[in-house]
Amino acid sequence: MELVFLGTGAGMPSKLRNTSSLILNLSAEQEGYWMFDCGEATQHQLLRTSIKPRKINKIFITHLHGDHIFGLPGFLGSRSFLGGDEELTIYGPVGIKEWISTTLRITKTHLTYPLTIHEIDENVLFENERFKVLTRELEHVIQCFGFRIEQKPLPGKLLIEKAYESGVPKGPLLKKLKDGEDVELENGKTVFSTDVTGDPQQGFTISILGDTRYCLASVDLANEADILIHEATFDMETGDLAKDYGHSTIGDAAQTAKEANVKALIANHISARFMPSDIAELKEQGRAIFLNLHIAEDFTHFEWKNEQLQKK
Repeated sequence: MELVFLGTGAGMPSKLRNTSSLILNLSAEQEGYWMFDCGEATQHQLLRTSIKPRKINKIFITHLHGDHIFGLPGFLGSRSFLGGDEELTIYGPVGIKEWISTTLRITKTHLTYPLTIHEIDENVLFENERFKVLTRELEHVIQCFGFRIEQKPLPGKLLIEKAYESGVPKGPLLKKLKDGEDVELENGKTVFSTDVTGDPQQGFTISILGDTRYCLASVDLANEADILIHEATFDMETGDLAKDYGHSTIGDAAQTAKEANVKALIANHISARFMPSDIAELKEQGRAIFLNLHIAEDFTHFEWKNEQLQKK
């Protein structure tokens, strides 16, 4: 699993940070690429990565402020021009369907692929055999959601010597056993997957939050997560502004991570008032509360490997 930050700024684009968007790369987990928010010029940011728009199959929108959605019309159109023909599913708050449909209709934008739009509430949003996505409403100035992405337990490691001892030949039967299937040998003997595999491996959990004040819903969504991605628009000295505008400070993000007992925190959605020279101070403020804190920059890549967050 890999995270690619396309836009890490707040409110409007700046020279250093574009508006909100990130990619959750689940291609290794057979789920493709999921986008979270699509601020203005997101498709321009994609040009500086190896990610192809046609490979993105799900988009999750946290809320309907422009810095989180104004890149959608251009992205949707370009996905057609660039050979996208597979279905794209968008999840977002009430109003997202009307906004997208109206924009496409008035501009006469023709899509070459099926587009499905789900307007969401607090629920299990999506579930298949590999992943479950849950949502909770946060505390912003308009309706805004956070997402919890849970990978389901993975099959245990194949104990290859045990499999051979049970009479399983080299070949496709070994893969079936590794995938949790029991197999029947040519001699009629059944080899049970549980007998030749180790214990199931725990999957990862990521919590990706939209704009929010500190709230218990954020803590619940992030509970025991491996990675929490939390906005940190303000520093500790501007906490009153954060509350007034429905945002969080770096301290709020760190406190949420601490209370939720997550393994790693990535602070995102950073105000343009903070220059590169201010980032060290932001980190210091946050790490005084929660040590394993990172601050995302545009085009930062993170990888979850061996139960650790690694910056690439």
